[in-house]
Amino acid sequence: MKVLIIGLGSIAQKHIFSLKELGLVDIYALRSSKDPTSHPGVKNVFSIKELYNIEFDFIIISNPTSKHSETIQEVLKFRKPLFIEKPLFSEISEANKKLLDNIIEVKVPTYIACNLRFRDCLKEMKKIVRTRRVNEVNSYSGSYLPDWRPNTNYRKIYSANRNLGGGVHLDLIHELDYLCWIFGVPEKSSVIFKSNSSLQIDAVDYASYNLEYENFCANVTLNYYRRDTKRTFEVLTSEETFLADIISNKIYRNDQEIFSSEQPLINTYVEQMEYFLNNILTGTNPNFNSAEQAFKILKLSL
Repeated sequence: MKVLIIGLGSIAQKHIFSLKELGLVDIYALRSSKDPTSHPGVKNVFSIKELYNIEFDFIIISNPTSKHSETIQEVLKFRKPLFIEKPLFSEISEANKKLLDNIIEVKVPTYIACNLRFRDCLKEMKKIVRTRRVNEVNSYSGSYLPDWRPNTNYRKIYSANRNLGGGVHLDLIHELDYLCWIFGVPEKSSVIFKSNSSLQIDAVDYASYNLEYENFCANVTLNYYRRDTKRTFEVLTSEETFLADIISNKIYRNDQEIFSSEQPLINTYVEQMEYFLNNILTGTNPNFNSAEQAFKILKLSL
């Protein structure tokens, strides 16, 4: 099996690791530099023309979000399944709507990578809430952007720059994604965006969503400036309160631990890739977070 990957940043390394773990080592990378850093087990190609001579099984797009549109447009001609790192696009525009229509029209299988769907505590929470009357949901994700890439000027990375597709509402779209995965797309929503914290970046560094469902509301808070990292998913039912600590991979019911997993976070990437290979690539479940579904979540995010 041959795989093409476009964009070799930190997230791409996780996808490469996953491919190797699953025994897929025939990996090609489309590079923009003529003298790029080499990566073990990855063969470099330097132009679109070279790609016509290689029969790829699928393509991974993991470059900056702001480049997704042009990249998808460029590779769609190969009619190969697309594994696209979240989010799908950096904006909702007429051009991107037309591109989505084109993806649907040519019937290319797509998957938008949201690895938290494969976090054990969230999979368990999905089972728990299925049979309970939900009254309220609270989702929180806060961390300190300068700690994301030590020894790097955080103001220069794409996350901190609006024009590169950065912003907490896009970086942490996981929260909206897993809520839609578990409960469906809300009937109504409202949001507050801010970018005036002490981080002094132009991208959104705080987002607060209120999502209205038929019988309950979900509140989502995202930020880039919390020093003590916190990522939780809380569900208040008619009788109990369930809290998933996504970092520790544990679930509490009324403050009593009822579930715990030793699953390393990197394994969510491996499980995600395995699911893509066994379900999206084979056509068994081609609509699991497809481009069409991810576009709805992107609209909610923006």
